[in-house]
Amino acid sequence: MQGMFGQLINLFASVLLLLSFAMLAQRRVVTLIDLFMLQGATLVAATTVVGVVTHQPHLYLSAALTLLLKVALIPWLLHRVIRQLNVRWDVETLINIPTTLLLGIVLVIFAFNLALPISQLSSSVARGTLGIALAGVLLSFLMMITRSKAVSQVIGFLSMENCLFFAATSATYGMPLVVELGIALDVLVGILILGVFMFQLRERFDSLDIRHIEKLKED
Repeated sequence: MQGMFGQLINLFASVLLLLSFAMLAQRRVVTLIDLFMLQGATLVAATTVVGVVTHQPHLYLSAALTLLLKVALIPWLLHRVIRQLNVRWDVETLINIPTTLLLGIVLVIFAFNLALPISQLSSSVARGTLGIALAGVLLSFLMMITRSKAVSQVIGFLSMENCLFFAATSATYGMPLVVELGIALDVLVGILILGVFMFQLRERFDSLDIRHIEKLKED
């Protein structure tokens, strides 16, 4: 039975990694938010499966909290922000998409080799997912440093947090509930602050390109 659940969690991990690659290659902001929402739904499913396997009720609460924040509330807030900012452009990348994807493949190989000795020490049913979670973190970080728009960088940060949460859930059977609630609150507050930042950036420079921040330093 645990073998079947382990394969199911590995499947969710693979979907999470594919969605990270899709986000890395995506140019449209609206589609980027939808991919993040799918990533959150995958995280909810994986957390629920781990809760069933380990019989830990707090994981069900974690899944419900993730569903509320990552699948419903945060995507809705991001869609509302881009509507109010009248964002109709595609995402601008500092490096072209094919080169970015090649760098992503290199990061995935690096992550798997780095996580291999660590995952062998784990006794969880899904210890092999640690490499995938680390790869997702690196891909999200790559998306943040190769995009010049504030919205895509916010989504990259949230995607990184998703992958870290998945690693904690699948490899160690979750964090203490008080820590999860604290992280969820921090993420929500961070989104609100970043929303205010994007509105101020748009009002001052009529653009969401974060390279305009350098002009503030010169002033």
